[in-house]
Amino acid sequence: MSATMNEFKKLVDAEEFFDFFNLPYDQEIVNVNRLHILKKFSQYMAEVDDNSADLNTEERLHQYSLALQKAYDVFLESTPHEQKLFKVFNEKPKNVVTLTEITSD
Repeated sequence: MSATMNEFKKLVDAEEFFDFFNLPYDQEIVNVNRLHILKKFSQYMAEVDDNSADLNTEERLHQYSLALQKAYDVFLESTPHEQKLFKVFNEKPKNVVTLTEITSD
């Protein structure tokens, strides 16, 4: 892999990451889950960084490539709501009573 870490650090869009790593992707899946894929990718990258301090650039980028594929694969089988990656999915809505909270006396 002749890619450099500086090139990697300039990437912004999900498609740029997939293209950088030459990974195939379904544009519809990315369109629907873009932020969630990038968030999950970020979490997996942090795991790589935390557990692999001694990797050289090529090895690190390879691990990042695997992390992106893994993040993408999560959303082939799951939904953003099931993953609950963002705060909005973990907060209880205000002024809402759920059916499970209604009891009869």
